[in-house]
Amino acid sequence: MYDRLLNTLCHCESTCENMTHFVKNRCDVERRRRQLTLLRDCADICGLTQKYIARKSPFSRDMAKLCASVCEACGCECSRFPDRESQNCACICLNCARECMEFAKGMAGCY
Repeated sequence: MYDRLLNTLCHCESTCENMTHFVKNRCDVERRRRQLTLLRDCADICGLTQKYIARKSPFSRDMAKLCASVCEACGCECSRFPDRESQNCACICLNCARECMEFAKGMAGCY
């Protein structure tokens, strides 16, 4: 479970980074300002949360809870857009949010 969560965070971070580039190059970028902001926030918090969990920081569960909130917000925002890339990103973010919340609540059994 520990490795799975770290992999999920890494995958979410890279997906959001790639989506940032994708969205910036779209003709409707102005309509997607909130999406861009949340994608950046999500990528950043996923990367930071990975570090906290990997080093078994006493704050790792708090970070995971915050990460779950940001991932959920990003996933919900991405789900508003019908393109395949946004829909895929939404699924990845929402899955990451679920896994982070499980860890934050101590249900993951990591430590």
